[in-house]
Amino acid sequence: MDKSISRQIAEFAVNLKYEDLPDEVIIEVKRFLYDSIGCAIGSVNTKDVNKIRDIYNEMGGAQEATTFVFGDKLPAVNVTLINSLMIRALDFNDIYWKEDPSHPSDIIPAALTVAEKVDASMKDVIVAIVLAYEFEQRLCKFAKPGVRERKWHHATLTQFVSPIVAGKILGLTVDEMVNAIGISGCHNHTIGCPTAGVLTMMKNTVDPMAVQSGVFASLMAQKGYSGTEKVFEGKEGFMDTFIGWNAKDGKLNPTDMEGRDGVSSWAWDVNELVGGLGKDYKILECSMKAFPTEALTHTHISCVLKIMVNNDLDYADIEEVKVTAFAQAYDILFDPTKYRPKSRETADHSLPYCLAAAMVEKKITTESFSDEKLKDPRIFEVINKIKGEPSIEFEKMFPAKQPSKVVITTKDGKQYSEYL
Repeated sequence: MDKSISRQIAEFAVNLKYEDLPDEVIIEVKRFLYDSIGCAIGSVNTKDVNKIRDIYNEMGGAQEATTFVFGDKLPAVNVTLINSLMIRALDFNDIYWKEDPSHPSDIIPAALTVAEKVDASMKDVIVAIVLAYEFEQRLCKFAKPGVRERKWHHATLTQFVSPIVAGKILGLTVDEMVNAIGISGCHNHTIGCPTAGVLTMMKNTVDPMAVQSGVFASLMAQKGYSGTEKVFEGKEGFMDTFIGWNAKDGKLNPTDMEGRDGVSSWAWDVNELVGGLGKDYKILECSMKAFPTEALTHTHISCVLKIMVNNDLDYADIEEVKVTAFAQAYDILFDPTKYRPKSRETADHSLPYCLAAAMVEKKITTESFSDEKLKDPRIFEVINKIKGEPSIEFEKMFPAKQPSKVVITTKDGKQYSEYL
């Protein structure tokens, strides 16, 4: 490469203008922004949001930016974490999944808080949000088969994107933007355990922390702080460390490795990250959620709801539920700990819980994961009747499709099946 990956990204980001954006891209930015604010409004009573807010209110500091809904005035770096967590807390914000999953709207506060700090225009904010979606989604396709397969969390991707977004609002030069990416990308790799097994408040917090760190990195770069330019392709950089790249020769080095879902060839697709920038915009490929749950639950929930509603079944009628899922979904959603979730975070990533709640109430809402519902005996009467199985055939369809097959057997011996 004639230029480092970070420099190619920085040049595109610094030079992108509002006038470059197609109308449909601007409309999508507004849609995702409204959706994100709605998610934030819904989070005001969550425990994690209020704990983080209490910490920062006790710390105080310069009144640079405003927290969503509450209206607290605090340093922009700190408000970034609060607001990003508010968008994320209910697990209801947007979803993009190719090789890796991600929620690009987590990064929107990096634009909004810094914009308030420096009194930037809304057009500047829109351009920065476009960059958030562009590079977060490109990074999801960059690692083959994905950093999640390597047992790392997608906040590992966000660490590279948040300084781009904040840096755009700050008006960083290309050199400063390169430094900001290098600063943030040196120290925010996030292991996968926040979304594995028993989930805690960190499930929703690790990505906002990477967003906050990127804002701080951009402020450091603005002050002249230097960062590693070849943070992606350099010696012991991201690609070298995560396997599949020969940093010495600057060449791909596909390597068969054992991952979360078995042995696969680990490599990188640089073109997915920096090829064809500006020809189209990735935000047009992002999706919104139908349910406030882990995205891989959605087709399964839809199957169950169709069977229950269309056949007027009652949860008490059910003898057995068989769910066929592709391997990644099975690994995430049918972990043994998911059959007795004790927290909102574990419950909304538990397919047995989500399906049991859907069968009991014939709907899934944010209230399905309240403290009261987590103790509802009806849900736990059904949950042990739900069995999952992975499908190699379904795995081959992913991520173009997230297939699900659900078969519900009732106590009178009748079977009801749905496939999506």
